[in-house]
Amino acid sequence: MIKEQLQRIGRELAAAHVRLIAVSKTQPVAAIREAYGAGQRAFGESRPQALLAKAAQLPADIEWHFIGHLQTNKVKLVTGVAHTIHSGDSPKLLQALNDEARRRHLQQRCLLQVHIAQEPSKFGFTPDSLRRLSAEGFFTTLPGLQITGLMGMATFTDDTAQIRAEFRLLRQLFTEIKQAAFPATPAFCELSMGMSNDYRVAIEEGSTMVRIGTLLFTD
Repeated sequence: MIKEQLQRIGRELAAAHVRLIAVSKTQPVAAIREAYGAGQRAFGESRPQALLAKAAQLPADIEWHFIGHLQTNKVKLVTGVAHTIHSGDSPKLLQALNDEARRRHLQQRCLLQVHIAQEPSKFGFTPDSLRRLSAEGFFTTLPGLQITGLMGMATFTDDTAQIRAEFRLLRQLFTEIKQAAFPATPAFCELSMGMSNDYRVAIEEGSTMVRIGTLLFTD
C-alpha cells in the first residue's frame, strides 16, 4: 500500500518538480523501511528523541528533516542529525542552532518558519517580524546556519480560498526575503508548504517541497 501511494503521489510531484518529505513522525520503523524500500529517502520527524532512535535503526543514507517545534534545550539532539530543520521560528532558536553548529564545526541547513495561519497554536515569525529582522541584517549574522528558504502551515480549514491566500502570502514573503537578505545565495531556494490536505494548492502557489504523511501511510 505504501509503495502504491508513493508511486502515485511521486508521479504527481515529479510533474510539478516538487520534492516529497514523507512525514514519518507517527510511523513505526517497519513502515519507514517499507517506504525506503520503495525508493523514498527524505523523511520528516517532529520529536528529537524519535528522530535519534529511528536514525539509529535505519539506513544511513536517509535524509532526515525535522519538522516539529524545536525547543532550544533540544538543539543539541537535532543539530547535525537533521539534514534540514524546517522550524526555525524565533531569533533565540536560530541563535542556539547557530552556536551549536559552530561548536560542531558544521553548517546546519534551516528554514525560517512563518506564521501564516489563522490559528494561534502554530509557531513562526510574523511577516512583519521577518521583514524587520531581514532589514536589520540578523539572518546574515548566523554563519553556522545555511538558511535555505521559508516554511509555513496554512489554516486547517475546508476554505480553499483562505488556504490559497495564506500560501500566496508565504510565496510573496519568500521573494521579499530572498531579494532583501539572500540575493546572492543560491541555496535560499526552498518553499516548504503543503501537507496531505492542501498540497495541491501549495504546489499551485509555488511550493518546492511538501510534507505528506497521512496519504502515504494510511490504508
